[in-house]
Amino acid sequence: MLVILSGVAGAGKDTIKREIIKRMDNVKSIPAYTTRPQREGDIPGKTYVFLTKEEFEEKIRNNEIYEYDIHHNHYYGTSKKFLDEGARNGIVIKDIDVNGTEILKNTLKDIKIVTIFLRVPKEELKHRLENRIDKPSEGEIILRLNRFDYEESKISLYDYVLKNNDLEKAVNIIEEIIRQESKSEMYN
Repeated sequence: MLVILSGVAGAGKDTIKREIIKRMDNVKSIPAYTTRPQREGDIPGKTYVFLTKEEFEEKIRNNEIYEYDIHHNHYYGTSKKFLDEGARNGIVIKDIDVNGTEILKNTLKDIKIVTIFLRVPKEELKHRLENRIDKPSEGEIILRLNRFDYEESKISLYDYVLKNNDLEKAVNIIEEIIRQESKSEMYN
């Protein structure tokens, strides 16, 4: 089973993903491919596989990526190999943008997909972005805020929509969603 977390940058996807993995033994993450620079806390090969633009584009040409997009001037994508192996061996939780979610829902027919969109009010989002550890520039903050309305317009793609204004509550709800969805998968 694949659990997708989406929402605008700063919605808490990565924080929630880490908490779910800590709390649920049967849930794991797979690294995404990216061309963005490594940040504090990134573990190469575990959180991301860092590639040059040329390496990423070669993976696209070789059909090694299910979906990819350019965000804030960097490529991000989902490895076919990592996702196939992970989903065959348990539950994978992954944060993916709305475009990637749509592609995966249309592409993956042999993997159960559960989609969750995390909502955050725009003013709260701005505050979170301004106070991030990796300190995005004013230009990056504007880029991310400009994408807000587009991301929100895709909410109908999602099985679940959650307001993320309380981390503990959001994590508990997502844990329960995963438990219920994995039970229903056993009976299909």
